[in-house]
Amino acid sequence: MIRNVMIIKDGLPLLSHNFCNSKNPFSKTNNLIMISGFFSALNSFSDQFNELGAIHELKLSKNNYKLSFLKDKNIPNLIYLASFDDNSKSVDVHNTLKKISNTFLKNFNINQIMNWSGRLDAFKSFEAMINDCVEKEGEKDIQKTRIDKLIPMLKVSKSINPKNYLSGDRAMKVFNLIDGTKSINEISNLCSISTEKVYNICKILIKFGFISYV
Repeated sequence: MIRNVMIIKDGLPLLSHNFCNSKNPFSKTNNLIMISGFFSALNSFSDQFNELGAIHELKLSKNNYKLSFLKDKNIPNLIYLASFDDNSKSVDVHNTLKKISNTFLKNFNINQIMNWSGRLDAFKSFEAMINDCVEKEGEKDIQKTRIDKLIPMLKVSKSINPKNYLSGDRAMKVFNLIDGTKSINEISNLCSISTEKVYNICKILIKFGFISYV
């Protein structure tokens, strides 16, 4: 599963979008600046030694996170970075970055990107398109994982009234049982609803931004 996507320009975070827990180190502004600078330096290093080839992936030793990155061929010092876990194949993540790159250049012209002011919210509208690209890759991951073992977790406070967004008693029952510890199968048994229907309700909740998977 892809956990985070970053776009880096001239050593600075142009855009960062998280798909998991807010404790993710990629979600903190100070960390984003350090990470962006590090990968820009790494990219410059690989450029200096063409005979070594390009760097496409790194693995972090203290967890199961891997980092995949793609250098844009059209704009200098523009890098696309994704963090992901062992449930995703490296080639699939790299292909997702290519899709994000192509989509980004279709929606913003080179002058907009080259003359970026440095504000993190300048390209925030592109987050929805990143979601679309990553969602397709995520569907492949889910096909390889038993749906009933997926564990949904809340991304918003329980104080938010889901009745303003959801319809039907089933959706409300599922939402109220999501706590980051129960699997889809367990929620299914507690609600007497099939795992497929619980999973489909979770897909809706993900689109609303209410939940993600652990």
